[in-house]
Amino acid sequence: MVGFAKMGWLSTDNNKSLKMGDHGLANSDKKANQMGILAFETAKIMSRLLCLYKSLSDVEISKLKTEMKSQGVAYLNSKDEGFLLSLACAERLEDLDKAAAAVARLGHKCNDFGLNRFDLVYTDLKLGIIDFGKLEYGSKEIEKRVDKMEKLINATSGLYAALENLTELEISERKMKKWKEKKTAGQLQKVNCDMFNQRLEQQRKQVRQFREISLWSQTFDKSVGYMARIVCIIYARICVIFGPYIPVLPSVSLRNMRSSQQKEILKVQPENCLIEPIREQIISRSGPIPTTSKPTLVRFYSRKSIFFLCDDEGFGSEKLAKNNRVFHAAGPSTVGGSGLALRYANVITLVEKYSNPSESVDLNSRENLYLMLPDNLKKTVRSKLSKKLKCMDEDESLAEGWREALKHIMEWLAPMAHNTINWQLERNLEKTKFDIKPSVLLLQTLHYSDKEKTEAAIADILVGLSCIYKCENRQWSES
Repeated sequence: MVGFAKMGWLSTDNNKSLKMGDHGLANSDKKANQMGILAFETAKIMSRLLCLYKSLSDVEISKLKTEMKSQGVAYLNSKDEGFLLSLACAERLEDLDKAAAAVARLGHKCNDFGLNRFDLVYTDLKLGIIDFGKLEYGSKEIEKRVDKMEKLINATSGLYAALENLTELEISERKMKKWKEKKTAGQLQKVNCDMFNQRLEQQRKQVRQFREISLWSQTFDKSVGYMARIVCIIYARICVIFGPYIPVLPSVSLRNMRSSQQKEILKVQPENCLIEPIREQIISRSGPIPTTSKPTLVRFYSRKSIFFLCDDEGFGSEKLAKNNRVFHAAGPSTVGGSGLALRYANVITLVEKYSNPSESVDLNSRENLYLMLPDNLKKTVRSKLSKKLKCMDEDESLAEGWREALKHIMEWLAPMAHNTINWQLERNLEKTKFDIKPSVLLLQTLHYSDKEKTEAAIADILVGLSCIYKCENRQWSES
């Protein structure tokens, strides 16, 4: 087991310990230990961790519980709060596992033993061996660290943009040199390159400045130390919030927490933190004054669960990045399990767009919308539409009724479609983004939605849209 007392990055005096570690390195060693080009990968990992950190705040958890009770989630996904919370917990833990694996890979370049073998530290954390009382979510010291990490991420993002601009300017510089070499002596035209050279020099200066203040110049020990502590805090916070619903998570006791921290945890939204403060055991000694026993560290042992890595996979294996268990856990009766979540989300957003009275829809758009539907849904729409249109005249007064019906369905269906698209975008654009806003969860999307109910709702909005066009005598645009 790793000696936690020797891991300065896990202590409350983290800043001091990290600075001492940096000063202990010679200047040449410190420069060699700088992140350099790995700053961009580190910034991406940091942003993912801060995204997780912010998603576990009291405000975000309250929003999540409100979202779980929304009409769309309750009707299409589930009304079982325990099931939805288990999905949320599983997805957050899966994201944390991936981030922790990335931190562990960077930790191999650190001098600190605890950071160098962060995979062991994280394993012990999940076994409940680390004292959760030291992992204070939302404390002033941690918030300062989060602010520091945000500044480093922003500076690294600025460096990324500055380097891209510099690359473009250097390409232009090489082209200009080739062009000048081809010029003949008899040409009278003179090219003034002073302005371009000045701009190029300013860009290089900006790159140097960003390198100084970004992760580029930070040491591995300091940067990984920031992330390692946040990983531990996030895991402890997940146990506090979801522990009552997920039995496999280590129990969180307030035994080793300061009284001020206990009050801070219990005073805000107690329904989000269903833990009871544990009184210290009173031991009577020979004297008349009772004393409290020294708190002992309790060991917990994880069980097999989708929330934990399998033993045969290893902590930092390549399977970890591809092992999206929460995503693949959707059954065949769900939209996501059928591989239709993104397609149905696009259909819903198009209907939302076309339902706008000022929107002009050409025949190609109409045909493309129809082609997006699977065969069974096409059949359902045709059947419903034929029944509705037979007994309907062109009457603009009826259009208002259809519009109200369509609006009522779209109020709860459209947000889930937008969340589905956003969830995909957040994952697909992960390589280049440094966003720290809380991300969308799968339970907020169409992924776990009942396929039959979702298709019925989509058929209804398509029929409603067609009836609106019929009642208003709107023609599909020929353009």
